[in-house]
Order: sequence, then C-alpha cells, then structure tokens
Amino acid sequence: MPGAALFDGAAPPTWAPMKRFIPFLKSDPTVSVVRLQGAIGVGARGLTDAGLAPAIEKAFRGKPVAVALQVHSPGGSPVQSSLIGARLRRLSEEKEVPVIAFVEDVAASGGYWLAAAADEIFVDRSSLVGSIGVISASFGAQDLIERYGVERRLHTAGKSKSLLDPFEAEKPEDVKRLRVILDGIHEVFIDHVKARRAEKLADNPDLFAGEVWIGEAAVDQGLADGIGHLVPVMKERFGDKVKFRKYGPRRSLFARLGATMMSDAIAGIEERAAYARFGL
Repeated sequence: MPGAALFDGAAPPTWAPMKRFIPFLKSDPTVSVVRLQGAIGVGARGLTDAGLAPAIEKAFRGKPVAVALQVHSPGGSPVQSSLIGARLRRLSEEKEVPVIAFVEDVAASGGYWLAAAADEIFVDRSSLVGSIGVISASFGAQDLIERYGVERRLHTAGKSKSLLDPFEAEKPEDVKRLRVILDGIHEVFIDHVKARRAEKLADNPDLFAGEVWIGEAAVDQGLADGIGHLVPVMKERFGDKVKFRKYGPRRSLFARLGATMMSDAIAGIEERAAYARFGL
C-alpha cells in the first residue's frame, strides 16, 4: 500500500518536522535563551529596557517551558536594571513561564539585579556574584585648569543646581547631597534582592556592603541556587530533546560591520573600566 513504509519502520516519518502543527502529536519542549551581556545603560552598546524589549517579548511567546538568561554584566544604570528586571517579572507572571538565570563571568551590581529577577540563579564555580551597592565615580581637575590659566565660568539658578563640578574644589555639602542619593538607590537595590531571594539569603551583615562572592560561596550566601550551566541543567530538567531558541537585541548594519562612532568608543572604555573592577 503506497505510503505504508512511513509507519512500518522501513523509513523515517517525513511528517516529523511538521509534528508541532499536528494537534495529537506532542512537540519537543523549547527553552528561550536571552543573552544579557555588557554594561547596563552605558552608551549605544549598553543594555537598556528599550533595546531589549523586543527580544524579551518574543522570548515569552510560543509557550516555552522556560526563559533562560545568560548573564554577563558588571552593572551600570540602576534605573535600566530595574526596568529590564520588571519587564522579565511581568511577562513571567503573565505567561506563567519560569525564568532561570545562568551567570557567566560576572553578575555584579546591576548585573546581579538582572539575575535576581529570575526565579532561580545558577553560577559557574568561578563566577563573580554580588556587589550589592551603588557607586559614583568622578574626577577633579581644578588644579589642572588653573595651571594652564583656564578660567571656569559657571552660572546657575538655584543653589543646588551644580553638584560636584569636576572643575571646582570638592564641597562637603555636595558630598553630603550625593550620599543621600547613593544611600536611597542602595536601599531600593537591597529591597529588590530581599524581595526576590527572601529566606534564601544568609544572615550576613556584609551581604549588602558591596562585597562579591565566587561560585560556591555565592550559593552559600543565598545569592545563587546552585552550580550549573545552561544546556546540561535544562536537559536534566526538561529532557534531552529540549530545544533552545536564542534572542537578543538587534544590532545595526554599521555595528555588525564593526563600524563605531566616537560615543561607542567612549562607551567601550567605560564598559572596560566597569569589568576591570572585578579583574576581568
């Protein structure tokens, strides 16, 4: 009978690639993979909510069994970290799809904020995790411009308009105002981590002091749930037939060809400096 070989084992079923469209055949489970690599909100290359939104939205479509995050970030903008994390949580709850983070070299500061948006966090034995704090870096060049006879002219309306001008001597009142800002953002960061990790966190006074932990130590502190890599963990959980679909921000033609503007070069330096704080 023509076509009988399709069912008697003599030939592979030619309809196998179409089984996802046949209602009585079960499709292989799919895990959506979103890569979060780089500094957050730094220059055109930085991770931002607007830049990642299309990829994250697509990752939750098509009924994946999970969304896996590949996190490799030294941190950056607290607001962009919050926006990206909030988008992940909203979609996870709306679609009822778990989010699982896999930390590569580093998930520090804002990078850990993103990881903490996941339901579970896995790290490598050498991953750097934590740095739950806020940093502000600047420079002072008042002596330099004076040496070259450069006069600084600055006019403001409002006594608090200028804060820590790098071309003027540091003022105690400016430092005090900056401290209020940094402490406020730090509290928001702490609240996020406590809300996401809850009873998993260790009772350690240094947990929110900006310290970083490596691999197993991060697990011991409750900042991560275990040691593991994306593919083996997902196969162990969803079976060997699990499929992976990768999503990420779209890059422009110029970026793909390696062409960059001056702003990108500066952003690259800033990003390199952010990674350098962790010896990377």
